[in-house]
Amino acid sequence: MATTAVENVTAKAEELALEKPVNCENGTEAADDQTNGKVHEDQKENAGSEVPKDEVARKEEIAVEVEPKTGVSFPVKLDDGKQLNCVGLRKKSMLGMGIKVYGFGIYADNEKLKDLLRSKIGEAPAKPTKEMYQVVIDSDAGVTVRMVIVFSNLTMSMVRKNFDEGLGASIKKLTGGKKNEDLANKVMGQASDDIKLTSGSVIEISRLPGYTLQTKVMGEVVSKVESELLSRAYVHMYLGDDAFDKDAKDKFGTSLLSLF
Repeated sequence: MATTAVENVTAKAEELALEKPVNCENGTEAADDQTNGKVHEDQKENAGSEVPKDEVARKEEIAVEVEPKTGVSFPVKLDDGKQLNCVGLRKKSMLGMGIKVYGFGIYADNEKLKDLLRSKIGEAPAKPTKEMYQVVIDSDAGVTVRMVIVFSNLTMSMVRKNFDEGLGASIKKLTGGKKNEDLANKVMGQASDDIKLTSGSVIEISRLPGYTLQTKVMGEVVSKVESELLSRAYVHMYLGDDAFDKDAKDKFGTSLLSLF
C-alpha cells in the first residue's frame, strides 16, 4: 500500500511538470514567458499610440477667452490665423423675456485690417469711431463670427428665422430702406431642419476675400454666397449702429485701435 501511494504522488508530479513546461534557456516557466511577451507587445502598441509631447504642448499653449455671461470659451486664434478681437452675447426677446441664444467671438485678419486702417484713416483716433467700424464693414478683409449655442431648445428653423430677420434689417439700413429677402435667405436657406442643435453646437459664418459669405453648421458647409451687399450686411449686424451686443462692438473697436 505504501509503495502504491508513493507511485501515485510521483505520477501526479510528472503530470504537473508536463502541464507547465519550462523554458530551457533561462529555467523560467513558459507561461510566464508568454505573459511577458504580451506585456512587451502591449508596451510597443502603447508607445506607438502616444501623442508626441510637442503636440500636447501646442494644444496646452492655445489660450482662450471666456464670454462671461455664458461661460463659453473661445480660442484666441483660429487655425487659419484669424485672431479673436471680442466676445459677446446674442439675446432675443421671447414672451417678454431676454433669452440667451448664443455666445459669439469675432475673429479677423488683423494684418489686412491694419493696412486698411492706416491707409484710410492714418493716425489712431483717441477712441473707436464710426469711420473705423465702417472700414471693416465695407472691406472684404476676412472676418469670422463663431457662435456657440447656449439655448438648449433652439431649432434650425428658429436659427434661420433669426438670421433672416437680422440680415434683412441690416440690408435695409445699408440700402436706404430697400428689402432683399431673397438675398438674406441664402445664408441659412440651405441648412436642413434635420440638423439637431444642442447647447454647445457651433455655427461659423465667415466673410472670405472677394465678398463671399460662407456658413458652417457643426463643421459642415451649408452655404457659400458671393455678394458684396450680403457680406457687408452680415458684419454690420455686429459692428453697425444697432449692434447685437454693444459691449462686444466696443471691445472690437478697442482692438482696432491697437492695430495703428
